[in-house]
Amino acid sequence: MVRSAPSSHRFALDAALVAVVFGFAASQMFTQAFGAKAGDARDADAIGVVVCLLAALPVLTRRRAPRASLLALLAGAVVPVALDYAVLTAPAPAIVLASLAARDQRGAAWPILMVCSVGFAAFVAAAWARFGPESGEYTITALLWAGGWIMSDRRRLVAHRAEQERERTAREQRLAVAEERTRIARELHDSAGHAINAILIQAGAARLVHDRQPDRSREAIATIEAIARESMQEFDAILGGLRDGAPADLEPLPGIDRIAALLERHNAAGLEFVMHDRTSPGLQLPPPVDRAAYRIAQEAMTNAARHGTGTAQLTLKSRDGMLELSVVNPVAVGATPRAAGGHGLTGMRERAALLGGTLHAGLSGDRFEIRAMLPLGRAAL
Repeated sequence: MVRSAPSSHRFALDAALVAVVFGFAASQMFTQAFGAKAGDARDADAIGVVVCLLAALPVLTRRRAPRASLLALLAGAVVPVALDYAVLTAPAPAIVLASLAARDQRGAAWPILMVCSVGFAAFVAAAWARFGPESGEYTITALLWAGGWIMSDRRRLVAHRAEQERERTAREQRLAVAEERTRIARELHDSAGHAINAILIQAGAARLVHDRQPDRSREAIATIEAIARESMQEFDAILGGLRDGAPADLEPLPGIDRIAALLERHNAAGLEFVMHDRTSPGLQLPPPVDRAAYRIAQEAMTNAARHGTGTAQLTLKSRDGMLELSVVNPVAVGATPRAAGGHGLTGMRERAALLGGTLHAGLSGDRFEIRAMLPLGRAAL
C-alpha cells in the first residue's frame, strides 16, 4: 500500500499545527484580543499559557481519535473565555472537522455537526457572558469551523467521484477485452472449423478418385491448397491486430458474396448444396450483417456436410428490414443433432444476438434447419 506521507512527516505537520494554534491563542490572550478587550479581560499568566497549550494539544490525536480530539478542542475553545481570557477566535476545531470530513462519513455527518453546533453555542454563551456581544469574532469562528468541514468534504467528494470514474473505466476496459476475446474465439472457431472440414472433404474425395479420375484428384488437392491459403489470410486478418495490442480488424473478412464459392467447394467434393438467393436486387448489407451472414452460412454448411446426407438448401431473403438466412439438410441415419448445439451453434446465436437478431436451430421431421433473422439497420456492437 502506498502511503500519502511517512508517519514522521504527519507528526511534524500536526506538531506545527499545535504550535500555530497555541501561538494564535496565546497572542490573543497576551494582547487581550489584539486590544479589543484591553482592561476588560484577564491578564495573561502561567495558568492562561497552560490552558492555551492544553487546548491546542488534542490536534495531535486528530488522526487516531478524531472524534475525541474534536470534543477536547471544543472544550478547549470554551474554557479560556470562561476563565476571562480574551481568546475570542478559536480555529482549532476547524482542523479536526477537516480531518473528519475527509473520511467517508456513511451517515455520521449529522451527529458531528450537532456536537459542533452545541460546542459553538457554549463558546458564544461563555464569551457573551464574559465580554458581551462580539458578533464579528463569533462569525469568524463559525466561518472557520464551517469552512474546514465544507472544503474538506468537497475534496472528499471530488476524490470519490474520480475513484468511481477510474473504476468505471477499468470495468469498461475489462469488458472490452472480454468481448474482443469472445469475438476472436468465435471468428477462429468458424474459420478454422470450416477450413478443416472442407479440407477433410476434399482430401476424402481425392483419395477415392485418385486411381480412376486423376484429374479430379488433382483438382481436389488444388482446392485444399486454396482453402489453406485463404484460411491463413483470414487468420492473419483476425489475429494481426493483436500483435500490436490493437483490436483485430475484421472489416476485410468475407460477406455473402462469397457464399456461392463455399457451395462450389462443397459440390466439388461430391455434395449437393443449392442456394436460393431471393434478396432484393442490388441489396447493400451493412458490413457487420454481411460478415455475420457469411459466418452463419459457413458454419451451417459445415454442420450439414458433417452430419447430413450430402444435400442441403441455403436460402437468402430480405424483407421488412430483415435478412433471413436458412440452411436445411436431411439428417444422416444415426445422427442425433442437438438443438442447443456445440460451440458452432453457440457462436451463430451470439453473432445474431449481437446484431439484435435471432437464430433458431432444430429438427423438423427428418431434416435439420438453421434459420437466422438479422436486422439490416443495426451496426455491430
